[in-house]
Amino acid sequence: MTILVTGGAGYIGSHTCLELLQAGHQVLVFDNFSNGHPEALKRIEQLAGRRLTLVRGDIRDQDAVEAALRQHGCTAVVHFAGLKAVGESVEQPLRYYDNNVVGTQRLLAAMHNCGVNTIVFSSSATVYGDPQRLPLAEDHPLSATNPYGRSKLFIEDMLRDLYRANPDWRIAILRYFNPVGAHASGRIGENPLGTPNNLMPFVAQVAIGRRDFLNVWGGDYATADGTGVRDYIHVVDLALGHLKALQRLDVPQCTEINLGTGNGYSVLEVVKAFEVASGRAVPYRVSPRRAGDVAACYADPSYAERFLGWKAQRGLADMCRDHWNWQEQNPEGYV
Repeated sequence: MTILVTGGAGYIGSHTCLELLQAGHQVLVFDNFSNGHPEALKRIEQLAGRRLTLVRGDIRDQDAVEAALRQHGCTAVVHFAGLKAVGESVEQPLRYYDNNVVGTQRLLAAMHNCGVNTIVFSSSATVYGDPQRLPLAEDHPLSATNPYGRSKLFIEDMLRDLYRANPDWRIAILRYFNPVGAHASGRIGENPLGTPNNLMPFVAQVAIGRRDFLNVWGGDYATADGTGVRDYIHVVDLALGHLKALQRLDVPQCTEINLGTGNGYSVLEVVKAFEVASGRAVPYRVSPRRAGDVAACYADPSYAERFLGWKAQRGLADMCRDHWNWQEQNPEGYV
């Protein structure tokens, strides 16, 4: 198969491109590098021992997407391209709706015009809103507590509407929890531009000395130590989940699938595990809660195991070890 991967130079996209190449697929990366880095693609090729193809472009440019799909004979799309910071989305909602929702609508229109009807969509556990029950299964009521989450929910609804209108489509909606870690080689990993918006890269930058301390957003949640609890998943496990999802899109369907471990870890548990992995202290300060955050969020991943034959294999110690290996080898990221 020739797979168009939007946002393929980003964190999750780059790891998924590597797994796709290693599985024998042809990969076409479509990226504007707003969150990705060209160096990641060079390293993917080195690790895989195979070439990929790059088209630099924005998914809101429907003509450019159509041209890429036709020229390269793409048969499926894995869609990562999107803005993803909760706090930033609260401050800049129109930017998130434009990039994420409008961009996806134009991508789907381009696919429709080119006769490509297979897509794996990068959604998020934020579509569950403030959890009514834990762990979160796919039938949990959907809502959103911030514009980022709403943009993902709008896209999910768009995909479900598309399938109802065109039941020949093959759609997998993958709801991620919190991707962390890096490839075991340390050659590719998370490369946040500016201040990291996610916990693990911020912790790593404190450990390596790029930042003085970690801000812990909220210390008064109804959790064991008062800090937010999340389901962290190794990015390689996540990438392998995309490969499994593509394999299961052999018949028309529209399916939602959680990709998580089923285990929740608090912010302070992650900090302590990272200190063990790195041998470095990670000083922190507790700050007021961040708008749009919830106390706890972790998956029921049993459907993924039943339907995809997929299960996360790497634990928190592996996540911290591999992320630290990446950070030590690349103290300034891909620069």
